[in-house]
Amino acid sequence: MKPVVVGGFMGTGKSTVAPALAARLDLPFVDTDTEIERAAGKSIPELWRAEGEAAFRNREFALIERLLGDGIARVIAVGGGAMTIDRARRLAVDRALVVTLTASPETSVSRAPDLARRPNLAVGGDPLARARELIAARAPAYGECHLSVATDTLDVEAVVRAIEPLVARDPILVPLGVRSYSIDVCDGEASRLTDAIQRCAPSSLVLVTDSNVDRLRHAAIEAAIRPVHLPTVRVTLPPGEAQKTLASVGAIWDAALGAGVDRGTLVVAVGGGVVGDLAGFAAACLLRGVRFVQAPTTVLSMVDSSVGGKTGCDHPAGKNLVGAFHQPSSVVVDLAHLETLPARERAAGLAEVVKMAVSLDAALFDEIEANAPALARGDRGALRPVVRSAILAKVRVVRDDEREAGPRAILNLGHTVGHALESFGGYAKWLHGEAVALGLVVEMKAAERLGRTPPALTERVRKVLASLDLPTEVAASDVAASWRYVGADKKRAGSSLSFAVVTGAGVSHIERIPLTELKEAVLRG
Repeated sequence: MKPVVVGGFMGTGKSTVAPALAARLDLPFVDTDTEIERAAGKSIPELWRAEGEAAFRNREFALIERLLGDGIARVIAVGGGAMTIDRARRLAVDRALVVTLTASPETSVSRAPDLARRPNLAVGGDPLARARELIAARAPAYGECHLSVATDTLDVEAVVRAIEPLVARDPILVPLGVRSYSIDVCDGEASRLTDAIQRCAPSSLVLVTDSNVDRLRHAAIEAAIRPVHLPTVRVTLPPGEAQKTLASVGAIWDAALGAGVDRGTLVVAVGGGVVGDLAGFAAACLLRGVRFVQAPTTVLSMVDSSVGGKTGCDHPAGKNLVGAFHQPSSVVVDLAHLETLPARERAAGLAEVVKMAVSLDAALFDEIEANAPALARGDRGALRPVVRSAILAKVRVVRDDEREAGPRAILNLGHTVGHALESFGGYAKWLHGEAVALGLVVEMKAAERLGRTPPALTERVRKVLASLDLPTEVAASDVAASWRYVGADKKRAGSSLSFAVVTGAGVSHIERIPLTELKEAVLRG
């Protein structure tokens, strides 16, 4: 069990709710303010006056770091400003489940009549105005939580009941301020998608899937959608990458607008990467933006396309050239969908996992290498930790570079050549993951020729891909013929390209390499 960190603005009930939660979960309880006062032998106001806010925040961080670093599961109530410390919040998100309690400014102030105990609230002489100012300023920090619970009525039992299921869910958080969202990883739990939809409290649903998913997973989809009891527009697209066009996006818009949806509607994407990208793009533009939920059904979409907010469609000039960044409200990764996935599709998804492992997570790469036979045959017991680790690796990148201004371009490893091969093959010769596998080998060999990547690592990656039943050899003529599509690559800037370079397992960086130099390295030999 992970620790649970209970935060939020002053007066939201942390010191009441957190010990009650600890008792319910049978965990020890720590209040950081109380612990700081005990250790310092001074009250919080005294420390604040003597040391200032910056020094007090350092005390808070040091204590939070210790509490989250000793391996003990506990419930921790933190001060109202603790989660505004970036390094403390990031640590809490990574190592614990973070719950934010909320209340109106009026409620918070009414619960804090003794301003001598609330030095930050006393600033300016108008506590209510100060509370509004602080709550607004802290909204992005408070938004980075696994669960937010309103406590204006402070029914402690109800709040504890709302938090309790979070421990069993153990979701992954994508921390993006007020646009943060959670990712549930489960196996055969249709109710997870039901809950994700209900948390959004939508006015109606637009359910987008494709005919293959609808045929194979219809019962599971209905089990998740039926309990919501909302008007539902159903859009079933033809399957395949060839359908990833603006016409398909238009079909979603036509169905939704024809049904008279409003801005409270929720688009629910149940399918692979094509469905998720199309539905997300449709949601980004529909009524100038509505919410959407991702329910990926392939390995590739679970670990990659459903996470991070990239949406869009293909264009005759190249893959994914039209789209938008539009983060989902929630992602539900249910491994049970994989039971009907063809072995070739499953293997294709694992190419993205290998890409993330070799570039970002050496331990994950070791795990894939050790468990390749089980992963190749679709053993869900082996897949679950690998899928979760791959998602976590991607989340860390998205957290630091949401819109691919820098480090997120690492995730394009294998995709410069991979996308070119897909476009050259008319999206029919190779599946996306297969093209990525080929792109990984070709690009790492090119980086090897440029003196960046160790030859032993390239060979190790090739062997892992082969053990997962992925292609590792492509005709030089196909690579040469596909090169014209590299000129349309989104990572190109003038005559150079942002290129992902791996220098060791889990160690990578971005370099700008002239296209002529890169082309020579790719096509040589």
